[in-house]
Amino acid sequence: MSVSENPEKSESQLTREAIELWVDELKEHLEIPETEIDINKLLKLAGVAAHTVVRPAAPVSTYVIGYVVGLAEASGQATYEQAFNAASRVAEHLLEQRQQAEG
Repeated sequence: MSVSENPEKSESQLTREAIELWVDELKEHLEIPETEIDINKLLKLAGVAAHTVVRPAAPVSTYVIGYVVGLAEASGQATYEQAFNAASRVAEHLLEQRQQAEG
């Protein structure tokens, strides 16, 4: 659906809804429907990675974070939230260092 089809919603609102629907559908098919995904934090991190490193760093960064979170949770080392927050902090710190070095 385009903005012209629904003039009451902005393009960013439609984009957000599309992402949320996709994430819900994906979680359902991956059999993790109850898992909370912090879409805002992931998108922010992906955006910073894309602009600080190179564009393809965005999906690769989010994949690596997800992989590490899954390992930590599956092994009992941390809850999903703890692992996600820790992995995100590491990535954010590395990106901040890159930004300062380029400064």
